[in-house]
Amino acid sequence: MELALGGDPRTDVLRRLHAALIARFGQIERQHEKRVDPVWTLVQGVIGARSKTAISNAATDRLLQRFGTWEAVATAHVETLTDELRTQTFPAQSAERLKACLQAIMAERGEVDLRHLSNLPTEDAMAWLERLPGVARKISAGIMNTSRFQRRAIVIDSHHRRIVQRMGLVPPKADTTRAYDALMPILPDEWSAADIDEHHLLVKKLGQTLCRPSEMLCADCPARPDCATGRASLEH
Repeated sequence: MELALGGDPRTDVLRRLHAALIARFGQIERQHEKRVDPVWTLVQGVIGARSKTAISNAATDRLLQRFGTWEAVATAHVETLTDELRTQTFPAQSAERLKACLQAIMAERGEVDLRHLSNLPTEDAMAWLERLPGVARKISAGIMNTSRFQRRAIVIDSHHRRIVQRMGLVPPKADTTRAYDALMPILPDEWSAADIDEHHLLVKKLGQTLCRPSEMLCADCPARPDCATGRASLEH
């Protein structure tokens, strides 16, 4: 993926935003452990619609503990998977999508394994993932960035997209894919995959606390100096 050389002023906005969020919330490091497995990240994403991250993490661990292998999860009955995923917001839908996704991988690869993606450019690997049932840009970016692949790919969830739209960094009606395509070329060149992951987690925290969907606490927001919406709200 070709990145800009840093001349876009939005790149400096991202640098300032990152520093301001660290000053407010502190640095965030993702605890990897076994969750560096790309398949674990895939499963967590597929079952995670509208569910809290901690709940989806626990459900993913529980699936592997119960069935032992992802191949066994792929061949389990949907009703059994639904029961195992009862803590998810949409357990039946999560079970159906997960089974279809894992079976699609098995049909092409012979097992539930994503190691072949390490040989592909990031864009090609994400395109392969997005052909799987239940996998869109947020999940494909998460797999490439937060697993052992450690690629430069930014995760865009609803919190992140809302904030960058309000700041004016991406078009106001951009979906996740368009927001990703707008942000990737302006990420600071010096940011590693871990830096990009931390940036996402910090922006997500901002969206969960000060820049919520129906409530914007602009007067107390560390992003306000660079936020078009924040500045406008305080002018009225």
